[in-house]
Amino acid sequence: MSAEEKQEKDLDRMTVKELKVVAAETTDLVGIHAMKKAELLAAIKEAQGIKEEKAPKEKIVKGAITVKQLKTKIIELKSKREEARTAKDKRMVEIYRRKINRLKKGTRKISQA
Repeated sequence: MSAEEKQEKDLDRMTVKELKVVAAETTDLVGIHAMKKAELLAAIKEAQGIKEEKAPKEKIVKGAITVKQLKTKIIELKSKREEARTAKDKRMVEIYRRKINRLKKGTRKISQA
């Protein structure tokens, strides 16, 4: 294991504060205090000439559902909820209400991302 590999592993395990100190001392990067950890790591490694083999981790989206798909599902559930209301099935009305509520929250999360 070479010194370069050891330093790279140390960089990956450092906190953001530690990385900012390293960046300030060893490189002449500008705007390091506004950078996030992934950006700092990439900038330090690039400045020091360390090759990055792995791509930075990205958020994995479950199912990759769009807002439009969620809204069509909400419309379907609303119609089922109305059917349950006409059948006077309070239990199913409550279940559909909760499902609709969760899907609406999901649309807000997707649109913020």
